[in-house]
Amino acid sequence: MTTRRSFLNKAVASAASVGGLAAIGTPALAQGSEVIRWRCTSSFPKNLDILYGCAEVLSDAVAAATDNKFQIQVFAAGEIVPGGQAFDAASNNTVQMCHSASYYYTGKDPAFAFGTHAPFMLDTRQQNAWAYHGEGKQLLEDFYRKYNIVALPGGNTTTQMGGWFRNEIKSLDDLKGLKFRLSGLGGQALVKIGVVPQQIGAGDIYPALERGTIDAAEFNGPYDDEKLGLYKVAPHYYYPGFWDGTSMQHFFINTAEWDKLPKHYQAILKSCAAEANIDSIARYDVVNPPVLRKLVASGVKLHAFPPEVLDAAYKATMELYDELADTNPEFKKLYDSQKAFQKDAALWNQVSEYAYDSVINRQLRQAG
Repeated sequence: MTTRRSFLNKAVASAASVGGLAAIGTPALAQGSEVIRWRCTSSFPKNLDILYGCAEVLSDAVAAATDNKFQIQVFAAGEIVPGGQAFDAASNNTVQMCHSASYYYTGKDPAFAFGTHAPFMLDTRQQNAWAYHGEGKQLLEDFYRKYNIVALPGGNTTTQMGGWFRNEIKSLDDLKGLKFRLSGLGGQALVKIGVVPQQIGAGDIYPALERGTIDAAEFNGPYDDEKLGLYKVAPHYYYPGFWDGTSMQHFFINTAEWDKLPKHYQAILKSCAAEANIDSIARYDVVNPPVLRKLVASGVKLHAFPPEVLDAAYKATMELYDELADTNPEFKKLYDSQKAFQKDAALWNQVSEYAYDSVINRQLRQAG
């Protein structure tokens, strides 16, 4: 923790300088100010240290930037409210803020998906670009304001895995009647090709797989999945998680509480949320590769989804989007924006990241 605090102190000082706050001086921001104490409830348990840790990164950074004059106490899922009720707790001001994933709340409105990820839509860099500097910034601000929320991007798992299966998936027929722990729009789309989605909390996935109550389950990537022990009862590990091509989390802040903050504290919160966002992406990119190698070495069977499955899932997802856009103007607005953004971003990726990665991957394969 000491090392991370030191890193955060430097990072926040740099962010403050860029934002013009350094002209005042960080300690000066807090001089004469009363101590502000907020509570932040997380949708994640403490053992998922990167997901839960995003809120701690923010809390530590805010405290460092304000000389402890702005203190945010983080609570794990279930300590104040269940993880799936975190957004509501911030919206109704039970707590000042929460850390959660927007697509957990598609039951309120399917448009919530676009704050985190909609199946087959943007990847991590594209989601960041759309949410920070694209149309998504204003569209999401307008959308969340209807729920008394100011939302700051704050965390990302990057592209997730496709999940753990008790039996191998060789064709589309193997998905017929498959009981799959999968929620949100991904679950709705896969219904169209015969999957039976199941909504089960993280702590209940392992026993459900072990008993055969479900046939498959997705959660995140290797680092978090290993903690759940799913490889012990479902040896087939698939990729990619097309329903989670990225997974942006947010700090959802009650609008009334946000408005009461001094402007320089609002600026600090924005900078610290951005730091938490960058930090989580970097950490997952560090920890996932060695865990994946470890899992494969232990006997896990790694598979790509068959093209037939991906093509059918894509077709079903586009049908779902058309149905939702026809009946939900809010969904259509966000969907049309992401679809247009993706078209340009994908073209650029073809000649930049994708082209470069293809060269490197080919060279690595040839080198053995």
